[in-house]
Amino acid sequence: MPSIRFLRESQLGEDSWHSLLISLLRGLASIEVAAAHLRNAFYPGLRTLENPTLWYQGLAFLTGFAHQAVVVFFLISGWLVGGSLLNKFGQPQAIRLYAIDRITRLWTVLLPTFVLILAIGIVSGVIDPRVPDVSPANNYSAAALAGNLVGLQTIVVPKFGGNFPLWSLSNETWYYVMFPLLLMCVAARSGAGRALAASALLALGALLPGEMVLYFTIWLLGAAFSRVRIECGAPLRMMMLLVLVIASVVFRLKGSNDDMVVASFPQDLLLSVLFLLFLSSTVNPLPAQQKLLASLHRVAVFLSNFSFTLYVVHIPVLGLIGYVGTTLFGRQHWKAESLGDLAAYLGMLAVVLVSAYGFYLLFEARTYAVRRRVKHLLLGKEVIAQRSSPAKQ
Repeated sequence: MPSIRFLRESQLGEDSWHSLLISLLRGLASIEVAAAHLRNAFYPGLRTLENPTLWYQGLAFLTGFAHQAVVVFFLISGWLVGGSLLNKFGQPQAIRLYAIDRITRLWTVLLPTFVLILAIGIVSGVIDPRVPDVSPANNYSAAALAGNLVGLQTIVVPKFGGNFPLWSLSNETWYYVMFPLLLMCVAARSGAGRALAASALLALGALLPGEMVLYFTIWLLGAAFSRVRIECGAPLRMMMLLVLVIASVVFRLKGSNDDMVVASFPQDLLLSVLFLLFLSSTVNPLPAQQKLLASLHRVAVFLSNFSFTLYVVHIPVLGLIGYVGTTLFGRQHWKAESLGDLAAYLGMLAVVLVSAYGFYLLFEARTYAVRRRVKHLLLGKEVIAQRSSPAKQ
């Protein structure tokens, strides 16, 4: 019979099916977002076409799950980041180490990305470096850059350089802040500490956009389910997967797939519960010595490794591609009936993926080295010996 167990520690190991699925889904979700934005940037909208070709309808359908992909990002972030803090909360310097981990995770990628955005802006003529503009309303201003580093995009400043996927990093940043405050409301050692944490959490809830606070519950679900294990047989697990896939397709075709707002929350909440129920049922050890499974695991880890960089850097790369296409070929838009343009689309997607991977090797791949140095500088040598989180978050 199926059973549900609530665990003492979050499930963060790398030797089970759920870890493989998390890595694979992170990579595929980032590719889905990049593919969707590439299609939106260069192809006409499907609804604007009277008789779209069958292949273009298929392309539009397959690249239409970007909204659900971001929901998966939030859930996995809650599972890994929230679950890791749950395991370490109460240990010496846990909050300080957590803060360093989160800042280095974001800034190691964001800072070089912002430099890239500025370089592309100068090359394309969008920015005149001789006329600096510090206005917060300017996408390329120093105020916008600083605000995007601390999660103030969409709240106080615009998304830097028009890199619109950065909206979700604003959510992530404040979820990183709100979650430890929530834990301190319950587990702080003193009543004054609990009261202070509760006051700060309430203040953030009042100051942040309502939709951002609402979707914090999605992130929290990921953290909560990291402590849940569902033991069941393969038939029930496959049934949960089938229901999840059907719900995803229905919401893709009939649901709210633009911004994350109050109207889209019910569908995203249902999808989140279905996803997490399935994921919690896969906390089983991976079979040993299976070549096909080992190859799949390597692919999943490879895609997962640069998924964050791909998510952050693909819009600047697309902007550069558009500028080159306009400058050299006099066109930036493709025809939905041309198979030649479909080949160009696939080629451009490959360029985006290769560029993101190269950017990852230069910067994100050095996150742990940067993190160790920062911890050594701020907290002393003893933290160097501490084990890093098994999940790359």
